[in-house]
Amino acid sequence: MTGSAMDLRTIQESAPALVSLYKSAAVSLRKHGLEGGRAAVYLVLDYSGSMRPYYDDGSVQAFADRVLGLSAHLDDDARVPVVFFSTDVDAVEEVPIAGHEGRVTAIAAGLGHMGKTAYHLAMDTVIDHYLDSGATAPALVVFQTDGGPVDKLAAEKYLCKAARLPLFWQFVGFGNTRSSQFDFLRRLDDLPVPARRPVDNSGYFHAGPDPRAVPDAELYDRLVARFPAWQAEARAAGILRG
Repeated sequence: MTGSAMDLRTIQESAPALVSLYKSAAVSLRKHGLEGGRAAVYLVLDYSGSMRPYYDDGSVQAFADRVLGLSAHLDDDARVPVVFFSTDVDAVEEVPIAGHEGRVTAIAAGLGHMGKTAYHLAMDTVIDHYLDSGATAPALVVFQTDGGPVDKLAAEKYLCKAARLPLFWQFVGFGNTRSSQFDFLRRLDDLPVPARRPVDNSGYFHAGPDPRAVPDAELYDRLVARFPAWQAEARAAGILRG
């Protein structure tokens, strides 16, 4: 088993603000048997109109920083592709671990109109990016949203389509935990196997109305808890090799 993609000294030198997050992520990876593993890490961010408060108060940037702290262990290229979506895909940016501070907030500030919530377009973008990259490692896609999609059937279709690829989708909800907006994500998480998809390629958890209040240790546990079981299922199904 190899070590982390980036070692602690490199993080201390290139991204000191991520040191505590990097250490916390290491604990969760070890707990779930993922220490030394490799995965491409993607971050998908909801840029719909209702997300404005989360961009304005720094919640989205803080969430992105935590994902970067995780990716430093898993992803060799020291950067995370970030997809911003609303009615369409608003931007696809590579956010480096070195120089990460404030990057997501700065990118969002230049995007203009905040639209509706079209999951499937963001999912299609991630699928294309992964296929075009030529990657062979599995991918962990952290997909953040504060509500359900404008086209539920399309979102289901793309999740089922993606189940034949080595991509695991970890959906994360922001907002009121009792909102019916998240009923769809709960249902999406329970789409039947093998009737609708060959393996269970998704997870969902709710980070609540103040995502920054979720402790780092809990967040990392929730982000990676389902990943090992999916990898085992994907290998057994011939979707993931090695």
